[in-house]
Amino acid sequence: MRDRRLLVLVISAATILLFGVYAVVAAPGAVVAAPSPRPSPAGDPDVRTNAVQAGESPAPVPASPPANLITLTPATPNPNSGPETIATNYLTAWQGGDLAAMEGMVVDPPADFGLRHRGFDGDLRISSLSLTSGDLRHRNEDSAEMSFKGVRQVTGLGEWPFASVLHLESRFGVWKVRWTPETMHPSLKNGGSVRLEETEVRRPATVTREGVPFPQDSRAEDYFTGLGDTAVILKVREEPSGQVLRESPLPPTSGEKTTISQSVQAAAARALDGVSQPAAIVAVDVGTAQVRAVADTLGGREAFNGLYPPGSTFKVVTAAALLRGGLTPDSQVACPAGYTIPNGRSFSDSDGVDHGGVAFITAFALSCNTTFAQQAYERLRDGQLRAEAADRFGFREKPGLSSCRIRPHGNPDELGSDAIGQNSVQASPLCMAEVAAAVASGVWKPAITTDEPPADSPAPVPLDEGVAAGLRTMMSAVVARGTAAQAGLPPDTAGKTGTAEVDGGGDHAWFVGYRGSLAFAVFVRHGGAGGKVAAPIAARFLNAL
Repeated sequence: MRDRRLLVLVISAATILLFGVYAVVAAPGAVVAAPSPRPSPAGDPDVRTNAVQAGESPAPVPASPPANLITLTPATPNPNSGPETIATNYLTAWQGGDLAAMEGMVVDPPADFGLRHRGFDGDLRISSLSLTSGDLRHRNEDSAEMSFKGVRQVTGLGEWPFASVLHLESRFGVWKVRWTPETMHPSLKNGGSVRLEETEVRRPATVTREGVPFPQDSRAEDYFTGLGDTAVILKVREEPSGQVLRESPLPPTSGEKTTISQSVQAAAARALDGVSQPAAIVAVDVGTAQVRAVADTLGGREAFNGLYPPGSTFKVVTAAALLRGGLTPDSQVACPAGYTIPNGRSFSDSDGVDHGGVAFITAFALSCNTTFAQQAYERLRDGQLRAEAADRFGFREKPGLSSCRIRPHGNPDELGSDAIGQNSVQASPLCMAEVAAAVASGVWKPAITTDEPPADSPAPVPLDEGVAAGLRTMMSAVVARGTAAQAGLPPDTAGKTGTAEVDGGGDHAWFVGYRGSLAFAVFVRHGGAGGKVAAPIAARFLNAL
């Protein structure tokens, strides 16, 4: 009996043990031995980091790569795409506003690359950008950097220079730009920002040179205090440092006299009455270069600081270079309806008439584009045009009230276009009034709004007597029998019309000249033909004096 009980107990224990093992093995989620995973390819970081998450089955490893697997192979280096070439191309595209081309030259560009550039320019009211490349320095065989300088034009504030660095790197033998925000401006480094501030300040009273108030609706409110209740001070401020990078000057003190003539200012302001397009008239004294009037509906002090192609008014400067080079007003030149630079572009005249051989003074009076393109190509290819403009007529970076510039030409086509006031030539109305005053007086002087020139003002530049005399004769012919003959200008007026072509808009209308002791410039933005639009406005201005 005892043996039987013992046997029953052993059988029961064995049954319980077997049942427990079965329960553990059959239960859901049971831990079971798994085959060892295949070793991942050596050195493949993607495979090493793609760990299987808890509760998931490991993905099977394919025996061979999938059909759509892209294999990166080093690109064949392009001998023309070294770091210096890429840097230069990038700066060229940037200056030209070609964001798509810029992005194509950037390694791993941010998704908002274009938005950042457009936002920066829009927020700061950048109207133009000029860039100058510096020296290239190799850090190692796969990285380099190029310093560069830039000048942004801030509407209402003027030039804002900066300096930065382009970082470049080579991937598989292909050089690209390693872009960071500070490429646009150093202040954007480490999350920094730059913003444009507008501050309204109360303006003290300002009077004319005669000590009387400015005329009503003088259109000079952006230039002198006391003509309205407030002035706007613009500041470009860096954040988070709070440093002011650029700011407009404070208004002059209370009761200060200006160089403005009450009668000349009134005539200029009333001459713009009824002009629907934005426009400006600037007048300076021929002897002192003091500003006698500024009437401006362009806004933002554009009559002083705005940069526009001057069109054929720049032929005054081109003619000066040609006279210096040996031509005289009576020299015979060709004035065909069309002219093509050898192996280059074609130029035409607005009247479409072949005038044949004419005196140089007649070509100037008729404003023959073909004559000036041909003569520039034949006589000014060695840089004489830019030297004339920069050294004798103020077309260079300089302190002062006016803005104007011309770059070295890259080829004969650019020279021909520069010669007729297009391509790289840009000027403000005040700059062109300075040109007219230089012809009248025989001496170029920077315009001023004070009794004496500031200490840092550029020195006066005398013109050759023969050149100045020739220009006076030629500018008189424009009014007597040329493109301004039908404008109604008073006797003894000398000048030059200009019609400047503009991409994406109507032509700018210009007329610059002098009469007696007053030199002036009239500009109408997208106004049309200078002889038909700007010259009659100049006639209203002069006839009211």
